[in-house]
Amino acid sequence: MSLRSLAVAAAFSLAFAGNAAAQGSLNMLCAPQADWCEAIATAFQRETGVRVSMSRKSAGEILAQIRAEAQNPRTDVWFGGSAETHISAAEANLLQPYTSPNMSGLHEWAQNVHRITEGRCVGVSSGAIGIAWNRELMARKALPIPRSWADLLNPAYRGEIQLPNPNSSGTAYTIIAGLVQLWDEDRAFDYLKRLHANVNAYTRSGAAPMQAVARGETGLAVSFNMEVTSMMQAGFPIEIGYPEEGTSYEVACMSIIRGARNANQARRFYDWYLTPAAMDIGPRVNQWHVPAHRGAAPDPRIPDLSQIRLVNYDFAAFGNAATRRRILERWDREIGSLPR
Repeated sequence: MSLRSLAVAAAFSLAFAGNAAAQGSLNMLCAPQADWCEAIATAFQRETGVRVSMSRKSAGEILAQIRAEAQNPRTDVWFGGSAETHISAAEANLLQPYTSPNMSGLHEWAQNVHRITEGRCVGVSSGAIGIAWNRELMARKALPIPRSWADLLNPAYRGEIQLPNPNSSGTAYTIIAGLVQLWDEDRAFDYLKRLHANVNAYTRSGAAPMQAVARGETGLAVSFNMEVTSMMQAGFPIEIGYPEEGTSYEVACMSIIRGARNANQARRFYDWYLTPAAMDIGPRVNQWHVPAHRGAAPDPRIPDLSQIRLVNYDFAAFGNAATRRRILERWDREIGSLPR
């Protein structure tokens, strides 16, 4: 390369670096699988020049961190995690309202959480809770395939079921809240007490039980369908079914943190993600959440929620901080404290 070419290249690099620096930075906490978090952070940075610092944590851990940092926020955007956790944060005045010009293209369920929180979060994806199993392990142990919540109480499953812990996992809270709404709170907790005999572990993250099933470390788990689909597409011998009594579902959300240091960049990310192009990134990295934008590309591998018997989930009621705290305390007292 000639000296002139080197000089031109150097000038271009300096100009690009200066432009990227001028675009600022963004600090994001992300609840979905790391591959998806990294893909959207990389795409946004590439398209806008905004430097993204991203950390992946479970929704409950994110909520705890945002509460701890309330007086000195280090996070700008919270991406993913169940609506209930975002609603709890909104109730505690930890989130700031924002209405994107791209809201009109979203499904009603995505806009609904925006209304519930007076603009403090918006739905970005959805998925339903199902029962996942390792077909090879189940066949080898001659275990029946469960078709209902009641089936999971079968003594044949003793030590074969893995569940997440609701203190750190938004998935676990969605499971419990769904059972409460399917029956009532006392019946739901009575069920969880009886189920405990078949549970070998309560994991920190909602994805961990499903991953253990995929690897053949445990026979059964309760998990979100989109995450099971990812493992199926990766070639693991995992399958999923939906409890015949009915099951819960989530609306995963996105929020801007109150007092965010990089508020302009946060709003820019918010607008950017509420587009079909940004939501189409998920399937390219084997993530099969139902996208919030009506214009996102259809794919047969994205679970069809209309074919699943869903509970009439009350996000406002179960996102209420006092309700959430009471349910978690009851779980600690009546389930988490049980001997193993």
